[in-house]
Amino acid sequence: MLSKKTQYAFHALTYLAENEDKGPILISEISQERNISLKFLENILLEMKKAGVLGSKKGKGGGYYLIKPPEEVVLAKIIRALDGPIALLPCVSLNYYEKCENCNEEICGLNRVMADVRDNTLKVLENKTLKDILRNQ
Repeated sequence: MLSKKTQYAFHALTYLAENEDKGPILISEISQERNISLKFLENILLEMKKAGVLGSKKGKGGGYYLIKPPEEVVLAKIIRALDGPIALLPCVSLNYYEKCENCNEEICGLNRVMADVRDNTLKVLENKTLKDILRNQ
């Protein structure tokens, strides 16, 4: 399940994508237009900046902007940056692998099923972008 933080990130990022021709957008504008708490949004946008999704400009005409065009901002990257692993079990995670306690992965049926879930989820999330969200609005 996507966290509220990630859901709000998608709302904010799609707003930036819809208005990318305007240049940097103030946090207060995004907050107001998408009905997201300003304090919470500040944290989200900073994390997106650290993840290399956003850039920012200070001073007059400042704000946040997408570094890449919306069709190049992959959904999986945003989810991983804010929520961590996409896999439902740590033992099947590609980027955050951890061995489960008291489990033999070679014979664990749950491991195999969750690996299939991960693979199919990633097929979608790594091939969908902000542009796809915008197309479906």
